[in-house]
Amino acid sequence: MTTPMKTKVRFAPSPTGRIHIGNARTALMNWLFSKSQMGDFILRFDDTDVERSRREYADSIEMDLHWLGIKPDLLVRQSERFPLYAAAAEKLKSIGRLYPCYETEEELDRRRKRQAARGLPPVYDRAALSLSDAEKQALEAEGRKPHWRFKLEHRIVEWHDLVRGSCHVDCASLSDPVLVRADGTYLYTLPSVVDDIDLQVTHIIRGEDHVTNTAVQIQLFEILGTHVPHFAHHNLLTNASGEGLSKRMGHLSLTSLREGGLEPMAAASLAVLVGSAEAVRPIASLQALGALLDLGRLSRAPARFDEGELDHLNARLLHDMPYADVAERLQGLGIEGGEAFWLAIRGNIGRLQDSKLWWSVVQGPVAPHALEAAFQTAALESLPPAPWGHETWAQWTAQIKAKTGLSGKALFMPLRQVLTGHEHGPELKALLPLIGPEQVRARLMA
Repeated sequence: MTTPMKTKVRFAPSPTGRIHIGNARTALMNWLFSKSQMGDFILRFDDTDVERSRREYADSIEMDLHWLGIKPDLLVRQSERFPLYAAAAEKLKSIGRLYPCYETEEELDRRRKRQAARGLPPVYDRAALSLSDAEKQALEAEGRKPHWRFKLEHRIVEWHDLVRGSCHVDCASLSDPVLVRADGTYLYTLPSVVDDIDLQVTHIIRGEDHVTNTAVQIQLFEILGTHVPHFAHHNLLTNASGEGLSKRMGHLSLTSLREGGLEPMAAASLAVLVGSAEAVRPIASLQALGALLDLGRLSRAPARFDEGELDHLNARLLHDMPYADVAERLQGLGIEGGEAFWLAIRGNIGRLQDSKLWWSVVQGPVAPHALEAAFQTAALESLPPAPWGHETWAQWTAQIKAKTGLSGKALFMPLRQVLTGHEHGPELKALLPLIGPEQVRARLMA
C-alpha cells in the first residue's frame, strides 16, 4: 500500500521589492491550507534574477511573514540551486524537448507583426527546429548565442483546479516557452518546476494570473518528475478602484502596514476573507481564520481591497482584544496603567499607539479649560471621597446636577473638557478612577 505524501506547499516571492497585501493573500492561503493538513510550508525565494534580486528585500519578506504569524518549515533560495536546473535542462536537451533558437527580439517582433497582419495568432513558428548544423554554426559565428525553448506537445492539458474546478489549455495555442536565456540564466518556469519536484511540493496555491502557465508546467512535471501537484488558482486582489496591486504601491506593502501600527490579524482577516464565501470580519487568530478558508468557495471575480475597511477591522480587533494580548506591547509604549486602563480606552482607539494619547490624559497635564464659577464650585464641593470606582462618576454628576440644575450635554461636556482636554473619548466612569482625586481637583481648579 502506497503511503500518502505529506502535504507540502510553497510561497515563492521574487525578492525584487517589498511584498504587498495581495502577496500576503497567497502566502496566508498556502500557510493556512498546509497547517489544516498537518503539512509543511516552504518559503522559496525565486532569486534567479541576479540583477534585480536584493538580500534586503528577502530579509524584509521574512520579517513581514513573521509579523503575520507565518513561520516557514523550510527556507530555500533558487540562487543556491543552479546545478539542479542545469541537470534538468540537459535532460530536456537530450530528449529533444529543449531546442536552441537564434532570433533576436527585433526579429521575433517583426514576425509577430506579420502574423497579426495575416490574421494568425502570435505563436512562435518553430523555425529554429529546421536549422541545419551548418546554419547554427554560421549564426554562432556572427556572435549570436542561442536561447532555449521548450518544445510543447500540441495537445490539450487538463487538470482539476481546487478553486476553479475542471480546467484545460490547448497547448497548440501557445508558443514554445523560453526556459533558458541566451546568457545562460533561467526564466521562472524551469527552476520553479525543478524545485517543486525536488522539494516534493504537493499543492501549488497561487494567483489566477498563473493559470496559463499551468499547462506548460504540467508537461514539464510529466517529463522531469514522478507526480503532478494539485493546483489552486485564487482570485486576485485589486485596490478599491479595481486596479491591480504591484510592488510599486509602497503604501500597501506589508512593511508599510506593519510600520504604520496595523494589527497583523486585521491584514490577515481582510486578505483571506475578501472575495470568499465568508463575510469580511475581524478574526482574532490564524487558527480561527484557517477554519474559515475553503478554496472551493472562493469567488472567481477579482476581490477589491478597501484600505478604509482595513482601518475598520483594525479598530474592531482592538476593541475586543483582551489585556493579556497587549500587556507587553503597552509596557513597551511606556504605559503602566494595567488592565483597568486598557479596558477603559480600547474602545476609543484605531491603532495601539493611540493608547499613548489617553495615557497622557490620565497622567496629565491636560490643557486647562475654564468653568463657570458656580459650576466649578458645585463640582469641587461634590467630589466624592476616595477610594473611587466605576460608580463614582454617576454619584458625582448626580450631586452636581442637584446643585446646578444642569443635565445632559450641558452637565457632561464641561466636565469632559476640563478633565481630559477633549470633547470625545472613553467613558468617564472608567477613566475618572484612573485620573484620581488629586488630579481631578487640580484640573477643576486650573
